[in-house]
Amino acid sequence: MMNSPPPRAEFKRGVKDCLPVIIGMLPFALILGVQGGQKGMSALEMSMMTGLNFAGGSEFAAVGLWGSPLPVLLIITVTFMINSRHILMGAALTPYLKDLPLKKALPALFFMTDESWAMSLADIHKRKQLGLPLFSLPYYMGVSLTLYVVWVAFTGIGAAVGPRFGDVEAWGFGMAFPAVFLVLLRGLWKGFAAARPWLVSLAVAAAVYLTVDGAWYVPAGAAAGLLTAYFLGDKVGDKA
Repeated sequence: MMNSPPPRAEFKRGVKDCLPVIIGMLPFALILGVQGGQKGMSALEMSMMTGLNFAGGSEFAAVGLWGSPLPVLLIITVTFMINSRHILMGAALTPYLKDLPLKKALPALFFMTDESWAMSLADIHKRKQLGLPLFSLPYYMGVSLTLYVVWVAFTGIGAAVGPRFGDVEAWGFGMAFPAVFLVLLRGLWKGFAAARPWLVSLAVAAAVYLTVDGAWYVPAGAAAGLLTAYFLGDKVGDKA
């Protein structure tokens, strides 16, 4: 097995690889910040919220529920439901983190988000083909820290200028995140057989979203995908 490149080079590679993702992420960070600012949140409050709960979708849900009086229990519940996907994402990374000491694994998981998770799995696949150690913590942190700093900074900027704008969703920036996830999906694509759990998860999540109020489509889609992967795992492995 080949030796991994130096940590500094790996960190820089992670920063470089995530730059295209940042282009799609910036509009969403600004939109979230603007919405928070219009709800009365200061730039500091918005940056603290996004810094402590680095999870994208649940932050939008929290800002959408923000009001007076503040529905704290409802916000906590919805945040937990939406962030439940991180349990599955963390489980998928566990085989590659098992040799890391806890003091390194826990910070790595704190900074994990959808984009860094997907990019790391794609990088693991590339490193396997090159005969390198599968998981590169410097690369992962290069991706994760860059996304974290940019997200927190621009949500704060959005909150600072938010009261000056109208309905920013009407500007059409909402397509930015779906476009980013389609690119990430392409990097993980291994054929339709391996994608069946994803497709089932998508179908179930869409059906629940259209028929049930609230954020139940998130755990429903995650559970459907997990069950599909469990029951079809052997068949997918045989065809891979």
